[in-house]
Amino acid sequence: MFGWGVPTVSVDELAEILAQGRQVLIDVREPYEFATGHVKGAVNVPLGTLADKLGKFDPHAQTYVICQSGHRSATAVRMLMRSGFDHVYSVKRGTSGWRAKLVR
Repeated sequence: MFGWGVPTVSVDELAEILAQGRQVLIDVREPYEFATGHVKGAVNVPLGTLADKLGKFDPHAQTYVICQSGHRSATAVRMLMRSGFDHVYSVKRGTSGWRAKLVR
């Protein structure tokens, strides 16, 4: 499914994917936002620093990007796609739509 011009998954789809354990989840919110609660297993890379940290991630891995609502993650996904990432998805509704407990 596509939203904001990028491939997306719902929070429910992400929950199922995370249960499989073979993916990367990048949270592009600011550190203070991440500290208030995030999806378990997420790596915090604020959107403003993502371009400098692309080399830390495998461009061929299943990669999911989350933020508060889906706007910043869509921007991040476009950046990742332009940088050669094959399988990258924005999480629709972001952490605001996450149904499970967020961790701190």
